Amino acid sequence: MLVCHSLLLTVVLLAARVWSQSWRPCTDLLPLDLLARVLPHPGQAPPPQVQMVQSKGSRGLRLAGAMATALSFPASQIFSNCDYFPAEFSLVATIKIPRLRQKRNEYVFSVVDERSDSLLLGLRVSENRLHLLVTPPGVGGRSRLSFKDIGLDDNRWHTVVLAVTGPYATLTIDCGLPLELKQVWSFPSALSTRGSRFFIGSRRRMRGRFSGLLRQLVLLPGSDATPRLCPTSDPSLAELSIPQVLKSTPLQPDQYGPVYPYEAEARVTLGNPPTCSGPEQGQLWFNIQRKGLFICDGLTWRTLLHNPERLDYVEDYQDLYTSSETFDVEVFSIPSEGLFMAAANRDSRPGSGIYRWKNGSFHLHQNISTQEARAWKHFTIDSQIFLVVANSKEAEPELSVIYRWNQRRRRFLRHQTLETHAALDWEAFSIHNQSFLVVANHRRARDSNHNIHSFIYRWNPNTQLFEVNQTLSTSGAYDWEFFSVGPYHFLVVANTFNGQTTIISSVVYVWVNGCFQTFQSIPTVGATDWETFQIDGRFFLAVANSQKVSERGPSLYSINSTVYELNTLTQTFIPFQDILTHSAVDWEFFTIGDEKFLVVANSHDGSSYSLNSIVYRWQGYEGFVPVHSLPTFGCRDWEYFRTDEGSFLVYSSATSRLSKVFKLRTY
Repeated sequence: MLVCHSLLLTVVLLAARVWSQSWRPCTDLLPLDLLARVLPHPGQAPPPQVQMVQSKGSRGLRLAGAMATALSFPASQIFSNCDYFPAEFSLVATIKIPRLRQKRNEYVFSVVDERSDSLLLGLRVSENRLHLLVTPPGVGGRSRLSFKDIGLDDNRWHTVVLAVTGPYATLTIDCGLPLELKQVWSFPSALSTRGSRFFIGSRRRMRGRFSGLLRQLVLLPGSDATPRLCPTSDPSLAELSIPQVLKSTPLQPDQYGPVYPYEAEARVTLGNPPTCSGPEQGQLWFNIQRKGLFICDGLTWRTLLHNPERLDYVEDYQDLYTSSETFDVEVFSIPSEGLFMAAANRDSRPGSGIYRWKNGSFHLHQNISTQEARAWKHFTIDSQIFLVVANSKEAEPELSVIYRWNQRRRRFLRHQTLETHAALDWEAFSIHNQSFLVVANHRRARDSNHNIHSFIYRWNPNTQLFEVNQTLSTSGAYDWEFFSVGPYHFLVVANTFNGQTTIISSVVYVWVNGCFQTFQSIPTVGATDWETFQIDGRFFLAVANSQKVSERGPSLYSINSTVYELNTLTQTFIPFQDILTHSAVDWEFFTIGDEKFLVVANSHDGSSYSLNSIVYRWQGYEGFVPVHSLPTFGCRDWEYFRTDEGSFLVYSSATSRLSKVFKLRTY
């Protein structure tokens, strides 16, 4: 009996040794560059269905033509030891996808049985979603793993890592926080790939073909690839294995490599400026008159190369008569439509005017009924264009209104109303691809209380509406300004009056853990506006102080407004320069060539509204020095803008129907 047991043990050990020597995984446990396998070897001609495109500084491949579905290779090329797809694996893809329409699905890659044309495995993208499709053996149906609300189709580069282990799947985008899903089914441990092919950018059909750019596509059997890629200095372009042709310079081919059709997403045109909108992003325009080269950023033309201009003098250009006194002007562009200006007018009828720049001047385009409008703010969310008005009329209920541009009617139409309290300003901003609005609530009507809450609203992409996200205590809030310094995001409020005095603090808030928290309190005197700007890497904040009011003594209008600079050592804003102003209500920063300017809206000196508003030029160590005095009457707001005709300043008058446009003559 003992002999039998010994013999059995010997047989088992021998079988185990033979198994350990003969067993190998179906493929090497190394990164498998799927994209490189459909590209030709050195010296071979490139496939006609592949086009190389450079976008935002990085190259990718685009599938083109009817033969694009032919980019494939047999699965046996990589599964050389057996026919089974690994049960644990990672997929790494670097992609740039344009906005996808609803119900449109596109395949990044697929594994298809050649004989039956059935899908075994596929990685698919749709609007705001990523799907892993698999057909388990012997089940008779297809399983789908879907990650929702991930925002890959935003026309930007993204690197995604999809790691699959049993019922768990983890998605990491741009080395961010991983998203994990657990399914009721596990990835099959015996998914046979015998007789199948890998198709890159398609599912072997024209329908569902990948329309974006593909830079990297790697299969890593047996482990999560994320630690191999992250952290990195450029997470949206993290590399595990990039085909050499996408790294080398495509415009300098040699005998060792194929010559690919190449497109840099840039075209050069001469003459008048062409349309600058989303489809034209990255295109170039050469302006013969200004001898400058410009690039379209999707909204406006940005300067690349240009002979530096210098400001010579300012001339009266256009008298703009509005329906009533104007508290604020907002200049903005609408793609394919041109330049517009929204005027915040006092009277409710006919309301506030929207003006369009045509033939070198502003012309009335639309009237919108408003309630003692004090400010307009233009902003965009995805491809939607909005205007929000701050209505200040004290009525029940007090409502400010968001309007959305209707492309078919070429008008702004009412989109949403929000309850406000003597609203004086709106600020729009975006943090981590989330859109926000903040309102400056000045005073509550029922008790004339200035110490109330101002509200921050966040855009809900599902309801397409703004919802309250946070409240902040303010005292006679007059203006909000959003700005970023490196990775940090800030909001600063201009607190004007607390019910007793204008000598109070305005507050800078910083974004921390999903909300704004107090960063610094700055003493101000009837603050009405903040303007933020950068000069040579230095960050500045300029406050407009309007008047000194207290329970004792007369009101003072001729007081200092202050420019603050961010001190990186103390991490606080410290006074840089005091500038004497006369009931200042606005600052506007602008540049002409290499020169930097600030213009102040002087509105009142205690006896007259007819004052000079001053243009200051940056002169380094001297700070800002006055260079031009512009006669204004009840000046309330300044806006700088550029057109084909040159550079302009427009100011609004809160005491007259006459607002004016000035032209900045340069040489």
